[in-house]
Amino acid sequence: MTTAFTALSLGLAALLAPLAGASANDSTAELAAGGLVLTRTADIEMRSEDLYVSAQEIRVSYRFFNRAAQDKTVTVAFPMPDVTLDFIGGLTAVPHPGSENFLDFSTKADGRPVATEVEIKAFAEGVDQTALLRKLGVPLYPDADYDGLTALPKAQRDELIGLGLAAVNEFDSGQGWEQHVVPSWTLKTTYHFQQTFPAGREVVIEHRYTPAAGSSVGSVIGSPYAAGTPEHADDVRRYCIDRSFLAAVERAQAKAGQDGMPFSEQRVSYILTTGANWAAPIKDFRLVVDKGDARNLVSFCAEGVKKISPTRFEVRQTDFTPSADLDVLILRPIAPQ
Repeated sequence: MTTAFTALSLGLAALLAPLAGASANDSTAELAAGGLVLTRTADIEMRSEDLYVSAQEIRVSYRFFNRAAQDKTVTVAFPMPDVTLDFIGGLTAVPHPGSENFLDFSTKADGRPVATEVEIKAFAEGVDQTALLRKLGVPLYPDADYDGLTALPKAQRDELIGLGLAAVNEFDSGQGWEQHVVPSWTLKTTYHFQQTFPAGREVVIEHRYTPAAGSSVGSVIGSPYAAGTPEHADDVRRYCIDRSFLAAVERAQAKAGQDGMPFSEQRVSYILTTGANWAAPIKDFRLVVDKGDARNLVSFCAEGVKKISPTRFEVRQTDFTPSADLDVLILRPIAPQ
């Protein structure tokens, strides 16, 4: 979370998940012709941020102060992490599939509900293909049992496959060999709303939502098969996994046997770096990470971590300018069969 990282590894439990998912800091924005563009502001400062992160819920409360002599009305944007619709490797754990508000996102300003709009874009191979999908009448947030692409004419299916927007999923579910065309695009989502910041006064903005926490039925973390692989090295770096964390995982792995799966896993991400777009560093920053169960393991990159309950860990910073985003790994023990 800062330029100097240390690891926190506490609890006991784990698994391998294809995705994380979660949310981001508020940032001022403007609606330009090409879509929502995040910008900096010289007038509005973030006096505090109180952030709670778990696999079940994310809550954040901000105190903003307009230090200009005039009221300022700006577009405030809340970008979400990218979500890739991978029906072959495993569909992302989207809490409310089929809905633009797939994270059940809500906002309050000074205690009153705020209506938010959402900008959605679908990318494949780095190209914005939103207009094409909308032209074809294809929903951008398909349900887990989505089969709308298979119903398209063959020429359109082939076009989507060629553009990297879709793939062929082959399987036998007991009724013979089947082929289905499934989405493979990446969703980029940003919630935004207009907010007036009165001159010389604080405004409290609150958000809550359900994170799209990646999960799976087993974990290779701690497995002898994972050691030395690029994926394992990336996990160690991304979550600041230290030796004590790995030792706890390896002890459980030894009890389960070489081919056993003693853990399941959840991964949650939160975009912090857009908090640097305000007029000054965050004067008072507080983060609480809740691992959910005292038996779980949790690892994330932070400084000055303090345990405040059997499941919660607190980080406090003053005059904080976020330079990296937050990634949280939670490992959960699987009961022996």
